Amino acid sequence: MDDLREKYLGRIAAAGDEAELEEARLAALGKKGEISLAMRALGAMSPEERKTAGPALNALKDEIAAAIAAGRAALADAALAERLRTEWLDVTLPPRPAPQGSIHPVSQVTEEVTAIFAELGFAVEEGPQIETDWHNFDALNIPPEHPTRTEMDTFYMARAEGDERPPHVLRTHTSPVQIRGLLEGGAPARFICPGRVYRADYDQTHTPMFHQLEGLAIDRDISMANLKWCLEEFFSAFFGASVKTRFRASHFPFTEPSAEVDIQCSWAGGQLRIGEGDDWMEVLGSGMIHPHVLRSGGIDPDAWQGFAFGMGIDRLAMLKYGVPDLRAFFDSDLRWLRHFGFAALDIPTAHGGLSA
Repeated sequence: MDDLREKYLGRIAAAGDEAELEEARLAALGKKGEISLAMRALGAMSPEERKTAGPALNALKDEIAAAIAAGRAALADAALAERLRTEWLDVTLPPRPAPQGSIHPVSQVTEEVTAIFAELGFAVEEGPQIETDWHNFDALNIPPEHPTRTEMDTFYMARAEGDERPPHVLRTHTSPVQIRGLLEGGAPARFICPGRVYRADYDQTHTPMFHQLEGLAIDRDISMANLKWCLEEFFSAFFGASVKTRFRASHFPFTEPSAEVDIQCSWAGGQLRIGEGDDWMEVLGSGMIHPHVLRSGGIDPDAWQGFAFGMGIDRLAMLKYGVPDLRAFFDSDLRWLRHFGFAALDIPTAHGGLSA
């Protein structure tokens, strides 16, 4: 055994790389290695011989394995030292310019819209994206049989078997924030509610997750005329041109009367231009807040009234910046993001300019 110890310890010490070290390990401890074969031969020895040879062989095996591990660590340290010697960095050189980040068009438009409505006196309210069935539907005068309450349109949260509590949903619009804002702040009120919303839909103009902005104003003598002025001021500031609007009678459960709002546009030469021409494009829904919604928010409809409107932030971004496919907003293509080049530190303001 002394001969085996000297033989393999010397071979391990002389190994110049990982391959030679592995050859020494296989020769000693491999399936057909000398020490492994010697341990197999213990079965042919007498009990007295095994008592002496067995512990000695186990000790030799452990010693050789420890030497191999130490040899591997030494080779790794030597390789690292060589890398450190050959790979170095001159810290006196000027730094490489870091690539500048940019703002996503949806974030940019959200900031632009918020800045415009802030100039018009609107605060900003936020709410949870996982909503109760009451806040998302019942409080907004959406009856149980309404088609939007089916699982074909709405993402319902899973419930444990036997759970009788009302379900929770991924909010389908930001209107529940109106209820929460009214319950907390009461009347008079004037705020917008931007945020993510979720619906079971996916195509060129719809995605399962998108961005909406709701707005409302409540006082004692607010009318549809105030709503019209407010929206025209917003469109003119957002698109940078005087924009005419057209109100068409419609129906929404949470407003009465309700109106869809079109803006003036033209399609000359296949190019969309906002604020000119003889065509119209529908962009949002609006109306006077339904008395049921006011009562749900703790407001007396006999003493207060107000208007509300809702628009898609993603669609506004598509119209303003010429994005043909809504799905591009969620593709995470850095080339696409850099194309717009919105400065990361540029904060839109109504008086200083919206886009960089």
